[in-house]
Amino acid sequence: MIRTIFILLAFQLSFSQNYWQQHVEYEMDIVVDVSDFTYDGNQSIIYTNNSNDTIKKVYYHLFFNAFKPNSQMDIRSRTIRDPDRRVGSRIVALEEKDYGDISVSALKQDGKDVYYEVNETVLLARLNKPLLPGKKTKLSMVFTAQVPLQIRRSGKLNKEGIDMTMTQWFPKLAEYDSEGWHPNPYIGREFHGVWGNYSVNITIDKDYVVGGTGYLQNANEIGHGYTEKEPKENDSKTNTWKFYAPNVHDFAWAADPDYIHDIKKSESGVDLHFFYKPTVNVEDWKKLQEDSVLLMKYFEEAIGPYPWKQYSIIQGGDGGMEYAMCTMITGERSYPSLLGVTAHEMAHAWFQHLLATNEAKHAWMDEGFTEYITSLSENYVNNESPEFPHKSSYDRYYLLAKSGFEQAQTIHSDRYDYNFAYGASAYSKGSVFLSQLGYIIGKENLNKTLRRYYDEFKFKHPTPNDFKRIAEKVSDLELEWYLNEWTRTPHKIDYGIDISSLEDERVITLKRKARIPMPIEVVVSFEDGSSDMYYIPNDLLHGYKTFKNEVYLMEPWNWASTEYEFEVQGNKKVSKVEIDPSKRIADVNQMDNSVEIN
Repeated sequence: MIRTIFILLAFQLSFSQNYWQQHVEYEMDIVVDVSDFTYDGNQSIIYTNNSNDTIKKVYYHLFFNAFKPNSQMDIRSRTIRDPDRRVGSRIVALEEKDYGDISVSALKQDGKDVYYEVNETVLLARLNKPLLPGKKTKLSMVFTAQVPLQIRRSGKLNKEGIDMTMTQWFPKLAEYDSEGWHPNPYIGREFHGVWGNYSVNITIDKDYVVGGTGYLQNANEIGHGYTEKEPKENDSKTNTWKFYAPNVHDFAWAADPDYIHDIKKSESGVDLHFFYKPTVNVEDWKKLQEDSVLLMKYFEEAIGPYPWKQYSIIQGGDGGMEYAMCTMITGERSYPSLLGVTAHEMAHAWFQHLLATNEAKHAWMDEGFTEYITSLSENYVNNESPEFPHKSSYDRYYLLAKSGFEQAQTIHSDRYDYNFAYGASAYSKGSVFLSQLGYIIGKENLNKTLRRYYDEFKFKHPTPNDFKRIAEKVSDLELEWYLNEWTRTPHKIDYGIDISSLEDERVITLKRKARIPMPIEVVVSFEDGSSDMYYIPNDLLHGYKTFKNEVYLMEPWNWASTEYEFEVQGNKKVSKVEIDPSKRIADVNQMDNSVEIN
């Protein structure tokens, strides 16, 4: 039944006249040797060309090949000015037994050998028969692999003793979309994948517990916490785990003989699986199960329903990283840290694995949207209502803006000059984008935008413009200027009050001191304790946002003008003038945003 539903969903994507995406059907059989952490693989892909283009070649990602001395990942880590401490110079120091490797021994198209060449983490194959629009082809591959010592995202024997964190572990067909192919070498950041269905059989030592993407199809044969009744012992030294994952663009798993496996059901009926070792604070992991139910509830209400029937939280990896229907997190943490990383990675189930932005190109949509909703979800779980829930994102953005290291958010994630600049831009500035958008169009409209974004673009690859257009339709305001200035430039926001103008106390002069024009809310307070708000839109909005309370709607501020003057209404004595008391405008210098009048 599940399989049928998701096939129908995938089919329905073809309804759009302007949008298309490719489709894959993966079948993989993997045999693991846990004595040396190697495995043999057989893979077949039914690749459907839903584009109007004729496909003459295909690319695969071979991620594990990055974990060898002098790889691009290694060189980049040793030469960037602020290397990731998790990587540093660790790759160049690896012994050969700890290298990562994926070696392809055969590749066929519809049963016939095809020419292919490997450039480190990218394989290029020339098709014997071009794939015409609307047609399918079968790509078959035989490969062997060695799991690298865990350094970044994937690997064996991580710092908490997890035997295998199997992420980015298989030859993965690269995405082809309206922009063409995306065969980026693997440097260590994010990735982009083709939507499809995965059938994966993993044969491994029977003592191992496996958790990850997909539904286990033979739970009664496996046990290990997937069924209440454990199967009868047999003489086999291995188990074959049969997983099926519908409508995903990735497949990840982890394995360890000591995993504890718990299942907790969400309010909407999703099975939440937890895999962790007894070396963690078990009490914290039990508490996490209760709070994960609340997290799932919050995300479903704020964004939209979680469409699969399973989500797994797995101890593994090197920090926290999202994958289809699961996440890998390190588990030896304080409880606030454990909750925080779980909230962030679970939020990625929406902002990446349902709304699958090309996170290498548009990291601020992927990480920023996730960071924004994560802050709200943690407040929900902790029953907190801070006045400024995104303060930490703003503070880190201000560090970036004043550092001299900021670059446009259009830069590919791997190509920032500083890791700090990437992180602060993707996570913090991306989060501020949404919070600030709520200031521009109104909080209720922002909430409506997020839900409509989900409705229209789930199971697709949305772009920044797609999101912008949803916000414009919801708010009836023009927002190209905001998307352009905030994401495509390093321009700043800086407004101030001209103090000299206050000698009159009735005429207020505002100054725009930086490049980005914004709508402005100015609160004028009076000696009797009352106050009035003056709303000054910028002219690029071509409209006004709505307010629940009474405000003075002023003439728009012409974007070319650096000054704006208005007169205080009434005859009450002014005591204070303040720009944006809510602090939702990311003004880089707020020293002149508030003036008290004696």
